Amino acid sequence: MRAAADEFTERGYEAASLRAVARRAGVDSALVHHYFDDKADLFAATLEAPLRPDRVLDVVLAAPRDEVGETLVRYLLTQLEDERAAGRMVLILRTALGSGAGTRMLREFLTREVFTRLAALTHSDDADLRADLAASQVVGLMMTRYALKLEPIASARPDELARRVGPVIQWHLFGDLDGRVGPGE
Repeated sequence: MRAAADEFTERGYEAASLRAVARRAGVDSALVHHYFDDKADLFAATLEAPLRPDRVLDVVLAAPRDEVGETLVRYLLTQLEDERAAGRMVLILRTALGSGAGTRMLREFLTREVFTRLAALTHSDDADLRADLAASQVVGLMMTRYALKLEPIASARPDELARRVGPVIQWHLFGDLDGRVGPGE
């Protein structure tokens, strides 16, 4: 898995191949094909390493409802403090900007597995829009911090960014249309 993650991180989803992963791991490519049907299957398995959706949601949904946005940002950034995990996040971001199966897979993951489930807590008619707006904030923060490495965001403490970005995500998920951020009731 480490060889696959490194290959995807360095080359991106589109340029990586099962054969290159096998070569990097020092094994026959038939062995990789034995465990993974295709590149998308292997890619999905590597995505679980830095951030698993079920763990993210467990942590976020265990938070008080009025702290969901801040908890989400803090948890994500804390998990990505490790350089290898941050590198994998860059892989995810690069893939999201590409085309093909990897992009579709990421779009489905972000929409169905994370933000739609969070937005559904609002019992709102505009849950999909809320989910997409929250996703735009998270993806933008990740792009700025890990792919573009723009300062001072790239070196800011996770708590600082959580305090500043979390309320925006909170508002997208649970805010009233008149602009007030509430506990999501």
